[in-house]
Amino acid sequence: MQDSLLQILKSPMNPLMDLLFQLLDNAHNGVIVIDRQGVVIAVNEAARRFFNEGPVPFRVGSLFSAFSDAAWEDFKEILETGEPQIAKKFNLAHGTIIVNRTPIIIDGKIEGVISIFQDISEYEDIITELKGYQELHRRLEVIIESSYDGLYITDGKAKTVLVNSAYERITGISRKNLVGRNMKDLVKQKIFDHSVTLDVLKSKHPVTIMQQIKGEKEVIVTGTPIFDEEGEISMVVTNVRDITELNHLRAQLEETRRLSSRYYQSIQEQEQLEHFLGEMVVKSNSMMQVVRKAIKVSKVETSVMITGESGVGKSILARLIHNMSARKDNPFVTIECGAIPESLIESELFGYEKGAFTGAFPGGKAGLIEIGNKGTVFLDEIGELSSSLQVKLLNVIENKTFTRVGGTKSVSVDIRIMAATNKNLDDLVARGMFRKDLYYRVNVLPIHIPPLRERRDDIPALASKIMAKINEKNNTNKRLDPDVLESLRKFNYPGNVRELINVMERMFTMSEGDYITAMDIPVPDDLRGTSLRLAEMGDEILPLKDFLAEWEIHLIKKTLHRHKTITETAKALQLHPTTLWRKMMKYSLRETNR
Repeated sequence: MQDSLLQILKSPMNPLMDLLFQLLDNAHNGVIVIDRQGVVIAVNEAARRFFNEGPVPFRVGSLFSAFSDAAWEDFKEILETGEPQIAKKFNLAHGTIIVNRTPIIIDGKIEGVISIFQDISEYEDIITELKGYQELHRRLEVIIESSYDGLYITDGKAKTVLVNSAYERITGISRKNLVGRNMKDLVKQKIFDHSVTLDVLKSKHPVTIMQQIKGEKEVIVTGTPIFDEEGEISMVVTNVRDITELNHLRAQLEETRRLSSRYYQSIQEQEQLEHFLGEMVVKSNSMMQVVRKAIKVSKVETSVMITGESGVGKSILARLIHNMSARKDNPFVTIECGAIPESLIESELFGYEKGAFTGAFPGGKAGLIEIGNKGTVFLDEIGELSSSLQVKLLNVIENKTFTRVGGTKSVSVDIRIMAATNKNLDDLVARGMFRKDLYYRVNVLPIHIPPLRERRDDIPALASKIMAKINEKNNTNKRLDPDVLESLRKFNYPGNVRELINVMERMFTMSEGDYITAMDIPVPDDLRGTSLRLAEMGDEILPLKDFLAEWEIHLIKKTLHRHKTITETAKALQLHPTTLWRKMMKYSLRETNR
């Protein structure tokens, strides 16, 4: 059959067959022809190139079945059925091909098969890359569509290429009427009264404008240029944000403010009082008067003098007055007049110029008074100022100007002066240690804070607030026995609130468990409750019998609290349980006192 098929191909009746084989060698696709026995009759150059690394030499006259058993099975099926195999895809080790196999029929008989295939490996790579770009494009579309702001994108010639749904929602203009159209034409047709895109193309810089759409919506429009490698604008991305609702809210807010102003004067003082009560503990009538006076002085710009013993809270009151004043958003500067060395206090207060003295900063330094410009300067312990500084301070108060150390130019400041002292300024003025003119300038609105011993009603609330802060700081939940609060209320506190804080911290540290009793109060000789009582009595003599009874009551209650049973309590007190029980009956004490 091979000779028969070859004879047919090489027959004198087919003088163009040699030319045909030459043409096949020039074809881009591979061509293989086999006869019925699987003998290769023809192989063009493209097929030889593709299969040149096969396990069996691939040439005319070789058996195709030896080269590929799997393919030979497909060829035999075609030889038997005469049915062609079209567009079959094969993934081979050295490439991917698409094959069309057709039977060769001569005089009505199937004499062989012609197989034409194309190597599509490069196309596969292109398809894979294209799918990657398609996926990226899809993700970008999702991102653009999910934007709450409107996005409008044109090319470098102002032709619309993309509009997202948010832009349609904000403007009410369908993207069908925009995509593919030039922005210049859209402006001419009055679809837009102004185009940020055209502004960007002209200026080659980002442009932001405010626009009204159909007289109803107000939007912020920002156009941003995108440049190509040659520095030319390839795209303009425009972001559109609807601020109509924001403007409505702003208008409502302004209306609310106008309505609120009608009631402001009537409720301002009450609000400020509540603010004070939130920052300070005020239970006594004397402190309530101090608070009401502070509220009144916060509304004016006049100098304030706060007097009182050390530790009563003068600096806290000064800051609260500042926080309620018109200067509350500006600095509050505290100057500790008694803590700054005499040699440095002038430069600290008024600053210095470049090279004013050895060790100064090269560029000079602003003083604390200058730092407090537009705000409040609080001079704590003003009685400690030297006479020379008192003169300079007087000039600041009267003329709002001063001169830096080593300087010649006057510096202007706008400050409110508040001062505090625990000294008797009247006495200092009489002795010539404090300038009378400065005294009258800083003592325009005096406020005196009474010592803690004169406002005992504040002590329990102060103690509870201090304990709450200590618990919060240490992440604990210790509680105060009512007897503790009553005992603390009776003490004189020479150190005022500072001393109370000190006592509370020591009680917290030394107490056992979560319940603080009178036995935990740190006083001399460990006499706790009775020592407090004696401190309150002053020169009064307490009968020894009453003194010892009071001490016994405190000691028994404390010990009961720490132990579970009467037996354990008696053992701790080194008493017989019966003796302890008699004493408990005598003083009306019960086990519940623990």
